[in-house]
Parts: sequence; C-alpha cells; structure tokens
Amino acid sequence: MPNQEQLWFQPLIWMDFRLAVIFTVLIPLMLLLWAFAQKTEAIQNLLIIYWRVASLLAISVYLAIGSMPISFVTAFVAQALIPVSLWFWADLNEEITDLPSRPLKLGLLAWRWATTLYSTLGAIATIPFISCAFGTAKTDYCQAWFQPSWLYYQFFHANSSPGFLSFLGILGLIVYTLYLVYFLVVRLGKQGRSAMVGNE
Repeated sequence: MPNQEQLWFQPLIWMDFRLAVIFTVLIPLMLLLWAFAQKTEAIQNLLIIYWRVASLLAISVYLAIGSMPISFVTAFVAQALIPVSLWFWADLNEEITDLPSRPLKLGLLAWRWATTLYSTLGAIATIPFISCAFGTAKTDYCQAWFQPSWLYYQFFHANSSPGFLSFLGILGLIVYTLYLVYFLVVRLGKQGRSAMVGNE
C-alpha cells in the first residue's frame, strides 16, 4: 500500500473540490439569476451554454460515487471544454463587449477569466491521473480522487445506492455524448461560431 508521503496531493484534491463548487456552481448560478433579473440576453445565453457543457462535471461526480474509472476521463474533458464554451461564440463575445460597464458585466468577465484559468490548470493537473481510468483505479493514488464525491453522496444521497447513482451518471454520459457528437457533426457546420443560430 502507498504510504502517507505518496498521498501528499490529497489536500490539493479537497481544495480543488471547494474551488469547483465556487467557480463552476455557485458563481455561475448567481450570475445566471442576475442576468435573468436584468434581462441581459447575451449573458443569459452564454451561461446557459456554459451549464450545458459543465453538466459533464456533475456527471463525473455521479460516476465517481461508484468509483468508476471513466470519471477521470470525463472530469478531464469537462475541464477542457469549459474554457471553450466561455469564449468560442463570436456573436456572444461581441454582444458582451458592447454591453455598458455595469456590475453584472464586470462580474461576468472576472468570473470568465478566473474560471478559464482554474479549468485550464485543473485539466493540466488531471493529466497524470488519467491512467487511473485504465486499470489502476483501485490504488490509493486514484481512490483519493473519489473521496470528495463520496462526501457529496453522504450529504445528498445517503438513502440511494452508489450503484444506482453511477447508473444515472452513465445514462447522463450517454445523452451528453450523443448531443456532443450531434453538435460537432451537424450543428457546428451550420452555425459556426454563432450561438444564436443554434438557439432559434
């Protein structure tokens, strides 16, 4: 078994979990509610797209509850896609740039840059652990990454079985994958970098 020194990164995992809650859940949720309250359509559309993409993080949590190795891959992909979802849309970028410099816009820009940095660094930090998806997930080295998801399970789903929750994660992953393939193969060719074409 690995000794304590080999798990030096465990506090960093918990810090990452806390940062994920702040940057990928709480702040974008508040911004979305704020954007709806102020009827700022461009920001609404950007954040709705963000939530669609970031749902892969939630799927990864449910896969990790059942200690499913594929969660290492999905977590990496989610962190890599989030910055893309925040900057890819040319029309939304232009509309947001043209908005007056009010607190909502400034808050969005600060969150967008912070989340881009956080997700990019998170994806890079995850790369050494992707091997956990291919036969080494039962080692302490890999199991440490499941612990935040197990805590989430204890708080919110204590009456459900981990197997059932992982099954829901698998279903979510199948739907997500099908939609992503459809977007890449069909919609991207039609709409390019215009978000509004796909929302009509």
